Amino acid sequence: MIEIKVPPVGESINEVTLVKWTKPDGAWVERDDVLCELESEKATFELNAEQAGILTHIAKEDQVLLIGDLACRIDEKALRPANTAVKEEKKIEVSSTPTATAPVEVNTNLPKATPVATQMLVENKIDASHVKGTGPSGKISKQDVLSVLQQGNLPTAAYSREDKPEKMSNLRKTISRRLVEAKNSTAMLTTFNEVDMTAIMEIRAKYKDNFKEKHGVGLGFMSFFTKACCIALQEWRAVNAYIDGESIVYHDYCDISIAVSAPKGLVVPIIRNAESMSMAEIEGKVAELAGKARDNKLSIEEMTGGTFTITNGGVFGSLMSTPIINIPQSAILGMHKIQDRPMAINGQVVIRPMMYLALSYDHRIIDGRESVGFLVRVKELLENPQLLLVGKDPTKILLEL
Repeated sequence: MIEIKVPPVGESINEVTLVKWTKPDGAWVERDDVLCELESEKATFELNAEQAGILTHIAKEDQVLLIGDLACRIDEKALRPANTAVKEEKKIEVSSTPTATAPVEVNTNLPKATPVATQMLVENKIDASHVKGTGPSGKISKQDVLSVLQQGNLPTAAYSREDKPEKMSNLRKTISRRLVEAKNSTAMLTTFNEVDMTAIMEIRAKYKDNFKEKHGVGLGFMSFFTKACCIALQEWRAVNAYIDGESIVYHDYCDISIAVSAPKGLVVPIIRNAESMSMAEIEGKVAELAGKARDNKLSIEEMTGGTFTITNGGVFGSLMSTPIINIPQSAILGMHKIQDRPMAINGQVVIRPMMYLALSYDHRIIDGRESVGFLVRVKELLENPQLLLVGKDPTKILLEL
């Protein structure tokens, strides 16, 4: 009889919650089959069968387990049922098809949708099951929802006054605790600015197809912002530091945390040494981490550390907000919705695509001069993307000014 116990998943994690069994009690399981899903305060992971045999559940769903607790047993000496060989062959045949990802799909109550489409479904009280997604893997897009709204006469979600209490997940508990801790343990202030996105949008429009063809990844806004922040962080060192007791720890590197909305809550995976990465490498890493976040596949290592955070509320339509510091970091940059606004430029009123930026920072370590200087520098780099190549005006470099 083999005992399957909860493995160590991180230095600071002492307990996990058994979210659900993926194999029923008494079922025959093959080696490496996923037996159950466990959730820690930082991530979701799986337990796999060490040998083939008959599975016996020990722990129950929603039960909190300590590291090392017994989750289940496998009787590896049990006789294989006669019909399992046929099932295994079928399993092998379909393993490369989309159905192989079915366990991930179960984690969501509604069909997958983009953040904008999700907001539109909620605002218009549309039952997502009545919307056919045309995106990758059937994902519902903004255009899909618009098409439904134009057609009209669609059944809406049923109204109810029923209260449905649900137990908070470990991840949600951790998010709640850290947000309160950040508010109570830092002298948090926020400074705002705005950036003209004309130059970046022109670059994307001109080069996005070639970029995608050469690098195999889309050219988004995150690479521009990450590059700009890395340059500014190396110039304004306090923004890239944190307080440790009575010391200030400065970083010579930029490990950029990116806030990602996952099915079970907000997570902040990390792009390590972002200052040394190319635009394509940053975009590739962002896509990789965002995909893992959506599928609850992020590892503890991928979410541990970070020296500065970037969060983009603009994908949900936010025009302006005050982001909360991701402790123990000292600052976080909030991106927002790009909106056409009339701007006075050279004595003329012109329409420009503008974005508000918000920098929340710990005033104990970052002074007003540093916070404003950092944000102004980020604005300058984004409005003049050619500066992202070397961090300085090419003409001034030529003239050695």
